[in-house]
Amino acid sequence: MSIITLTTDYGQKDHFVGALKGKILSEFPEAKIVDISHAIDPFNIEEASYIINAAYPSFPKGTVHIIGVDSERTKENKHVAIQWNDQYFICADNGILSILSQKIVPQKIVTINIHDRLPETSTDMDVFKTVACHLAKGGLLNVIGKETQSLKEIVTLQPQLSKDGNSIKGTVIYIDHFGNVVVNITKKIFLEIGKGRPYEIAIKPKPLKTILPNYSAVALSDKYPIKQYEGQSLAVFNEAGYLEIAIFRSNPKSLGSAHSLLGLGHQDTVTINFITETR
Repeated sequence: MSIITLTTDYGQKDHFVGALKGKILSEFPEAKIVDISHAIDPFNIEEASYIINAAYPSFPKGTVHIIGVDSERTKENKHVAIQWNDQYFICADNGILSILSQKIVPQKIVTINIHDRLPETSTDMDVFKTVACHLAKGGLLNVIGKETQSLKEIVTLQPQLSKDGNSIKGTVIYIDHFGNVVVNITKKIFLEIGKGRPYEIAIKPKPLKTILPNYSAVALSDKYPIKQYEGQSLAVFNEAGYLEIAIFRSNPKSLGSAHSLLGLGHQDTVTINFITETR
C-alpha cells in the first residue's frame, strides 16, 4: 500500500486540492491519498506543524506526507524531503517540522534539487507531487536531493523554562474545531520539570490546579448529573501529548469555548507555576 497524505492551507472552496490529487493519480494511479487537513490557517506553520505531528503516528511505515503550507521555494526556504521514523515528509524548510525534530532524530534529510528537471511552468506543489510519487513507489531520497544535516527551527514552538525551575511558559499553537486551546507544553516536559509538585495553570478568570486524565473527569461528584458540569473550564494532556485547555462540552457556535470564553488566542502565553513548599 502506497499512502500519500495531504496537509495544506488550501481550504475546500477552490480547485487546488482536487487538482493536486489529480496530478498525483495521473503519475501514480495506485496511490492511496489521505487528507489530513486542508483547513490550516493560511501560512500558519505552527498550526501545520502541530497537525502533522499529531497525525503522522497513526500511519504505517513508508507513508509519504506532503505539507503544502508556506511552500513557496525561496532563498531562505529551500524544498526538503525528510525520512523520519520510517515515514517521509516533503515541505519547505521554513521550520514547519520543528515539533517533530524535538522528538525524533531524522534518518535522512535532503534538499530537493529536481526543479530544473521539470517543465518551466511547474509549481511548488508539482515538485512535491513528483517527489512524493517517487518515494511512494519505493524510490531513494538521494535521487531527488542532496543530503543535508539540519532543518530550520521555530523558536515559538519551544516552551520556556524559568531560571529557578519553578515555571514553564508555553504558547498557544492551535485552536481546534471545538475551540479547545492547545499549548506547546508536553506531558513529558511537565513531568520532568514538575517532579510531582503542586501547580497552577495561570489563566483567567481563575487558575486551574489540576490536569485531568480526560474531559469527563471534570465531574467530581456522582451526586450531580454530568450535564451540570457543562461550561466548566478544564485542562488535559491530549492524544498528541500536549496541554489542552477546554470548556467541558463546549460549542463555539452556541455555548462558547476556551478560545472565546477564556480569551485565549493563537500565540498567547500560558504559564504553569509550580508551588515550592516553604518551611
